Amino acid sequence: MIRKIGKLTAATALALGLSGPAWAQVEVEWWDFLGGGDGVRMKALIGQFNEEHPDIQINGTTLEWGLPFYTKVRTSVAVGQGPDIMTYHLSRLPLALEEGVLSPISEADLETAGISTGDFFPASIAAASSEDGALMAVPFDIHAIVTYYNRTALEGTEWLDADGNLTGLNSIDDMTALLTWAKDNGFSDPLSFQTEGGGGTWRVFYTLLRQQNGEMLTDGEVLAGDNLDKAANAIKIMADWRAAGLIPEQAAYEASVALFSGGKSVLHINGVWEVPTFKDQTEADTLGFDWFANEVPQLMDQPATWADSHAFAIPNDPDMDAETRDAVLTVIGWMEKHSLDWAGAGHIPAYKPTVDSDAYGALQPNATYASLAGNAAFDPRSKIAGVASPIYDAVDNLIAPAVHGFLSADDAAAEMKAQLQALLN
Repeated sequence: MIRKIGKLTAATALALGLSGPAWAQVEVEWWDFLGGGDGVRMKALIGQFNEEHPDIQINGTTLEWGLPFYTKVRTSVAVGQGPDIMTYHLSRLPLALEEGVLSPISEADLETAGISTGDFFPASIAAASSEDGALMAVPFDIHAIVTYYNRTALEGTEWLDADGNLTGLNSIDDMTALLTWAKDNGFSDPLSFQTEGGGGTWRVFYTLLRQQNGEMLTDGEVLAGDNLDKAANAIKIMADWRAAGLIPEQAAYEASVALFSGGKSVLHINGVWEVPTFKDQTEADTLGFDWFANEVPQLMDQPATWADSHAFAIPNDPDMDAETRDAVLTVIGWMEKHSLDWAGAGHIPAYKPTVDSDAYGALQPNATYASLAGNAAFDPRSKIAGVASPIYDAVDNLIAPAVHGFLSADDAAAEMKAQLQALLN
């Protein structure tokens, strides 16, 4: 929805530094799901945009993350009561295509926004496009898991190079050796991540699967061929670490973060969005050690890291007029060109000119792990995948229990294949 707010008087227009005929102000209704540090940064960007654009004003609304957000989008767009622009996880794009809730974004639209597909990392554009190549959203970032590590603890070991980056982690055995060393040296939970299920376990599992060149979905079949064995192997790796006391038992998300910040874990695998947490603790002098973050090491056949993208999407509203759409596209283009501020939340901007800038190069540890943009492994393109999807349920009900020894890795993989395949048939 967009509403024109009366015309400014000539005197007001001149006071604002505007010239020409009286200006009409338009309001853009904006929905997002951004809380915490993400929300603070986005609200600041919206405020800056509004200050710089007296003719376009964004009215931002933040809704509950996950399934509630996407349910509201689906129902609101269906009755013509959706926003003018919204944030969207690209992992949810396949389901959005099935529901018909998004409006395609044309080359002409991109020109209006002052951007082009060549300005973005190819993996994010692929994730934002339909199977026939139509662009359905504009990527804003690539957010992935990274490996946070205790530099102080690793100082002088074989796993830290002269620049303070992780090194010597080229296989599962290498990683196990580091974690075993940490266990022997007083770290109770050497590698922490969210092990109770949900997002954290999925992200590590999917990274290990993709590093084997494994695929969750192939031509509509779940874990086809030797992908089933690769999935079982990924689960077994985590289960073996848990059995050896190298990862925590049933750690909730917040607990997994606290294990690292509290000095009980030497490594922590989590999303880039926790960078501000550890920076804030460093500034407050409450962390007690030097930390950094690198791309998740390549431990198997190929580099791969679970990733998703926040993107900007336009709801499928046949009544949206050209003026409304142009205003929305102006917002999108401006946000992309100011994505350095968004990078402060730890995210890698999807807009390559920002990543290529000197200012981004000086942003650490972000610039060091930006290499993962070339190895981003997005969720499978399917209605059963993505944020708050049936795959997440399978993680809760099957993968996490197998990691904790309640069923075998082979049985968990086989049952996951059966359950998810039934949803596709």
